[in-house]
Amino acid sequence: MEANNGLDRAKSIGKVSLRLRMSGHDAHYAGNLVDGARVLGLFGDVATELLIRLDGDEGLFRAYESIEFLAPVRAGDYIEATGEILEVGRSSRKMRFEARKVIQPLSRDNGGLAESSAEVLDSPIIVCRAVGTCVTPVELQRRDPSFLKGKR
Repeated sequence: MEANNGLDRAKSIGKVSLRLRMSGHDAHYAGNLVDGARVLGLFGDVATELLIRLDGDEGLFRAYESIEFLAPVRAGDYIEATGEILEVGRSSRKMRFEARKVIQPLSRDNGGLAESSAEVLDSPIIVCRAVGTCVTPVELQRRDPSFLKGKR
């Protein structure tokens, strides 16, 4: 019964998103390519917010069940990472994540007017998908509804 109540609460949270520009400092490989681990770090931040909203604690990321890197991420790209809770156990929370490229640099060869040119993508490009499990120890879970609504 508790798991169902937890899943109902998780569904009421909905999806959590963050958007971030990949900088030159994020580029790790030739061609300004960003390491895939950087995207997984964004998923960790999304998971942390989901856990705070559900449990009132940051919890811990336990493991990824699956990770798919689907398109390259480069310096200058704006990446939007989203996540949602799929299942709620006594202390475990299974989550699904997706990262999309929503803005990318536009080179002069492709119609850009300057080095600073960029374009908003009509159709965001999915760059990564993952499913993972986080854990919030039972003794750290706060179930007080006033806390979960930010009234504490």
